[in-house]
Amino acid sequence: MSLKTIILASASPRRSELLESAGITFSVIPADIPEEPLPGELPAPHVLRLAQEKALAVARIAQGDLFIGADTVVVCDDEIMGKPCDAADARRMLSLLSGREHEVITGFAVHDRSGEVTHAQVVSTKVFFKPLTLSEIDAYIATGCPFDKAGAYAIQGGAAYMVQRIEGSYSNVVGLPLCEVVEVLRGFGG
Repeated sequence: MSLKTIILASASPRRSELLESAGITFSVIPADIPEEPLPGELPAPHVLRLAQEKALAVARIAQGDLFIGADTVVVCDDEIMGKPCDAADARRMLSLLSGREHEVITGFAVHDRSGEVTHAQVVSTKVFFKPLTLSEIDAYIATGCPFDKAGAYAIQGGAAYMVQRIEGSYSNVVGLPLCEVVEVLRGFGG
């Protein structure tokens, strides 16, 4: 049991659920930072930068010992897919992913206030979608689920049937590579 206070710098209910499933006690204080990629920024450096910025932004304004920041993107054909802006964008994303392999990349950072040390890491998982019909895509969009998810889908929700297989961390696809995060927290005494 940790004596260190842990703050999750994210409003994502999925990240909270993952940490809770590991028995971690924490508080949530979402970071408020711009999340757009910088010009020419590649996916892995992008999520790593955002994860660090989120952890440090919350560490500057909140009491606590360990601060966790994270950012997840879906990448297909070198396109960074964030959250869709509307139904047409969600349809475009899901159509692009249909019948193909893509990558889910999460950057996470744990900032230890006591040592002013930040551990940051990127985890990548390959996801393989079944071919989707337009009616399947439209039915999924009608649920409203795609709109707050990178790549317009949630593997743990209504899109589970779309995923034929994955190579790598399941929790990474949900939004936080739990195995790696827990190891880093333990290393910091969390």
